Amino acid sequence: MTPFEALQIAREREMDLVEVAPMAKPPVCRIMDHGKFQYQQSKQDRLNKAKQKKVEVKGIRLGVRTDDHDLNFKREQVEKFLTKGDKVKIEILLRGREKAHHELARTNLIEFLKSITVDYKVEQDIKRFPGGFNVIITP
Repeated sequence: MTPFEALQIAREREMDLVEVAPMAKPPVCRIMDHGKFQYQQSKQDRLNKAKQKKVEVKGIRLGVRTDDHDLNFKREQVEKFLTKGDKVKIEILLRGREKAHHELARTNLIEFLKSITVDYKVEQDIKRFPGGFNVIITP
């Protein structure tokens, strides 16, 4: 039908003529209450947003000279975060003269990652930043 006829029918029913598929040959239009449609769409969006699971990024900080007991405690924390479904950002901080031994810090971080028993995937590889190194892992 012609656009004029469709517009006339829409006005008779006190509704809107909405173009659904403009690229189709011929273009497809629908007679509907556009305000009601927008309201239902926003309601559905809010519902979907409420159902969404928010993934948090938890952080663990290590040092070059962190003791074995502390490393075990932090490893258990990382495993707990991973089993809950959170991402974990592991940072190894370098202070003062430790910055001259960045290869030692990198090996410590790699050893810490190897000690984690829960299955994980490295989302962001080991990156150097001015204060040390960091890595982001996901379950």
